[in-house]
Amino acid sequence: MLGFLLRFLPFWVREPLLIAVGSLFGVRLGYFAVSDHDLGAAGFAVVFLLFTAIRVHAVLRALRARRNPPPAAPAEEATVDGGAQAQAQAQAAEGQAPGPGTPHKEPHVWGQAVAAVAVVGALVAAVWAAPHVLPSSDDSTARPASCPAAEPKELPQAYQQTPRPATGDELCKALNRPDLAELLGTPGETATTVSRTNNTAPLTGGKVALPEAEVGFGTYTVHLSATYNELSTAQYVKFMKFGNEKNIKALTVLGRPAVLASDHTMKINISLGTGGSARPVEQGPLARTLTVARDRQDRGGYYEITVWSTSGALPDDGVLVGIAGRVLPAIPDRLAR
Repeated sequence: MLGFLLRFLPFWVREPLLIAVGSLFGVRLGYFAVSDHDLGAAGFAVVFLLFTAIRVHAVLRALRARRNPPPAAPAEEATVDGGAQAQAQAQAAEGQAPGPGTPHKEPHVWGQAVAAVAVVGALVAAVWAAPHVLPSSDDSTARPASCPAAEPKELPQAYQQTPRPATGDELCKALNRPDLAELLGTPGETATTVSRTNNTAPLTGGKVALPEAEVGFGTYTVHLSATYNELSTAQYVKFMKFGNEKNIKALTVLGRPAVLASDHTMKINISLGTGGSARPVEQGPLARTLTVARDRQDRGGYYEITVWSTSGALPDDGVLVGIAGRVLPAIPDRLAR
């Protein structure tokens, strides 16, 4: 189609159009060649610019030919041409088509120039508008990770009890907030990993629901869980004192009893050969956990928000309290009393 149009376009429309296209691609490819150090782009840029130079030379030669027409023909040739012209006029007056020897009238050069400018202007406008109209296929902007789709498999029996506990999907939606990175004090980061599970508490025979959700950033990772047992926060603090938890601090969050504590995460090493580590489980970085009762009366069950980083750095305790203030009200707590 392009070849057909270029073959039948008038000279003064076709050549400026080819010059404009060749210049546009040549300059654009040259820019890419310089900025990206791409030899392939440089080669194509040279080809387009050389093609453009040839077309410019053809246009200049045509302009010189128009400015310097060939010398006038001899008198006898003029007489013959005059007779042919008179014959053509007579044929036109009689309604007949001009004969084969009748010269065609050449289109006006200024009209061709205006048409060329219009075509080039339309081409430039199309090139400029394309990125704004067409969807971009190469979008390098990082998008935050989203919660996985709900699993089609049936939930454990612990989630079928009445009232029904929250699921890992519901915890994930509550935790993976657009402002979570800002609450962590790293507003420029986006979530890179998001997961959730519908587990049950260990050593309970699958009778206690323990949904979990986790959102990972470049700096921090945040873990949220809900335990639906009859253990109160006060009783849980007593168990903490017998464990390895450090820096235990009691407080109130959302009008509910809460406690802050620190403990190390677990680091799991997977050996793929005989030279691997003999210790598959090691001590990981320190984590800070905020445990909040599920109701003001502390009748049993609690939420836990844990934050850690691979570098071992931890945010202030106020960060965990701020996250709890935004995340916990978004969890559908059907057992709240």
